[in-house]
Order: sequence, then C-alpha cells, then structure tokens
Amino acid sequence: MHAAISVVAFDTGGTPLTFVVFGAVIFSLIISLLMVLTRGTDNMYDHIGAGGFSREEDRPAGVLVAPPDAPGAQAEREEEVRQMLGARNARLVRRGEPPLDIEAELARLLAPPADSHEHDPGLVEEVRQLVLARNERRVRQGLEPQDVEAQVAATLAELDP
Repeated sequence: MHAAISVVAFDTGGTPLTFVVFGAVIFSLIISLLMVLTRGTDNMYDHIGAGGFSREEDRPAGVLVAPPDAPGAQAEREEEVRQMLGARNARLVRRGEPPLDIEAELARLLAPPADSHEHDPGLVEEVRQLVLARNERRVRQGLEPQDVEAQVAATLAELDP
C-alpha cells in the first residue's frame, strides 16, 4: 500500500499541467525579482496623477505668474468679466427681459471697493445676537453684562482685515 501511494505521487510529475503550474510560478518569481531590482529607477507609475494640475509638482523656474494687479492681468480680468456679462445679457434677451448696459455693469463690478467702514447690516445684526447671547450667559453665571454696542464694535473691528 505504501508503495502504491509513492508511485502515484511521483507519477503526476510528468503531466503537462504540472509543467504549466511550475512554469507560471518560476516566471512570476523572475518578474517579481526584476521588479524589486528595478524599483529604484524612474518608474512610470510614479508619474500617474502628476501633471499641470498636480499640487505636488513645483513650477518650473522659467514660468512666471503675473501679479493680480499687473496691467495685463487687469486687462484679462476685464475681458473675462465682459464676456460673462455678454453671456448674461444674451440670456436675458432670450427670456424677453430688458438687456443690461454692459459697460455700466462692468464699471460697477470692477470698481475698487469703498474704503468705508460700514459693515453689512446682516453681519452687524448677527454679531449683535452673539453679543446678546454672551451677555445672557454672563448674567446666568452671576457676572455683570457688558455694553452691547461696545462689544459689537470690538467684534466687528476684529473681523476687519
């Protein structure tokens, strides 16, 4: 009985399936060894995802970006805003609404911001509500409430750039 088992085990060595399996294993070991040995070189898989929109890639030394207040950048910005206003105007006309005065709208949009220290009324109201809530907490804790208008002004001053 023992001799029959050993004969069967050694008899399967010559089938084509055995050669295919051992061949595939040896081939995969060779490929794995080559991959390990060539891993340190420039790998094409390391470049996947890299490109013009990649954050990891530094800008080349020869590429200069104009500051936003440069004359060329301002002209480009004006042209882009003009194109968007033209498209908006075309949509308004298609809907049967009165057309925009593109030049007046362009002047309004590109006008420098006013240097006034007035804040948006909604922002002032929201800050006032926060100060009132803070005062209510102070009263519940047994502390004296603070002046609401002074606290609103101080909070708005913190928000200014």
